[in-house]
Amino acid sequence: MILPGYYEYCCRVKTVAGHRALEKISPELARMNAKKPMVITDKGVAGAGLIKLVTSAIKSARGAKVSVGAVYDNVPPDSDLKMVQEVAKLYRAKNCDSIIAVGGGSVLDTAKGVNILVSLGGDSLMRYAGAGAVKKKLRPMIAVPTTSGTGSETTLVAVIADHERSVKLPFVSYFLLPDVAVLDSRMTKTLPPALTASTGMDAMTHACEAYTCMAKNPVSDSNAMEAIRLIAENILNVVKKPNDMEGRLALANASALAGMAFSNSMVGMVHMLGHATGGACGVPHGTCMSIYLPYGLEYNLHRNGHLTAELLLPLAGPEVYAATPKAERAHKAIAVIRKLNEDLHHATGGRHARFLKEIMGRDGKQMVPKEKLAAIANTAMGDASQFYNPEDVDYNDAMMVLEHAYEGTHLDNKKVRKGGKGMKF
Repeated sequence: MILPGYYEYCCRVKTVAGHRALEKISPELARMNAKKPMVITDKGVAGAGLIKLVTSAIKSARGAKVSVGAVYDNVPPDSDLKMVQEVAKLYRAKNCDSIIAVGGGSVLDTAKGVNILVSLGGDSLMRYAGAGAVKKKLRPMIAVPTTSGTGSETTLVAVIADHERSVKLPFVSYFLLPDVAVLDSRMTKTLPPALTASTGMDAMTHACEAYTCMAKNPVSDSNAMEAIRLIAENILNVVKKPNDMEGRLALANASALAGMAFSNSMVGMVHMLGHATGGACGVPHGTCMSIYLPYGLEYNLHRNGHLTAELLLPLAGPEVYAATPKAERAHKAIAVIRKLNEDLHHATGGRHARFLKEIMGRDGKQMVPKEKLAAIANTAMGDASQFYNPEDVDYNDAMMVLEHAYEGTHLDNKKVRKGGKGMKF
């Protein structure tokens, strides 16, 4: 394989990781001359006692001159533009000077949106949507993830919903990178098994798409392959044994590595369909990623099967890789991912969905009824992730993939409409 002659890679997030990494928050804020942070989180994180853990760590730091100015703990699972405005209003009222985001993807993305408004002014995020619209340094921000999935602690991306239009808006800028990512194994200890599974597969998807899509580069490749190995080796055990703190720290590191990878190499069809499904049906992002990942890899096999084949090494280990004939490695890699989803499904008592028709809401009803697939396909056509996918995607192909993902049947790559893009190496 000939590596691309030109690429760009940037991750200027300072990463602090360990079993007691929270105690570094206060010194890091002091280093940035921040004294009055606002903590942004959600009810679940606060209810689990994790905010008390964070604030105690801040107070206990030797010589600490940092005091929390405000705590906003009402970020919903699918935060939107109005929520960002509400949080920014409180930040200003309390005269805060920095942000500590403690939570999963919705919290971290909300915090990034809030940072845009409090740093650059105004009440509407719309003017900053898209790529490159944020052009100035923002206020200090520390990201403390409570899931090992989104990787938002090391990415230049925020995705925030516009519920009035049933779409998710991307915000992309190097200035959205947090200043510090704090990875502490204690922060995911209370995460339910099903969320540990879906968020872990979210990170797996970030890494797999980063390695196989069109903007890959040698540095992001190294991030992606290590992330895949760490997830494959640890996720099932952590789901079965929640007190495995070494495993939890490994997953936290994997999520950050996967974030570094896809923040530089971007993602493709899996995210294209996932964003659309989340916008149209309110399905959690990690659930979408775990379901669509094998289908995205199957769809692109004729373009990048040689890369998918290389994923088998971190997914299954050197012995399986060496014992698998070269021509079968790509299909074996996809089979390993499907088997992992199957194992997670059983380990969570069926709560980890394997295909779309298994996704149930709190009311016991299907979150993705079959009649919604057309709306998902339509929405997906406007998603920017498709530009980095190895194969072009049209409405008919999106529908074909969605129908297979709904039923849980394998995709026949021979039926893929062949476009003219392809991979270039």
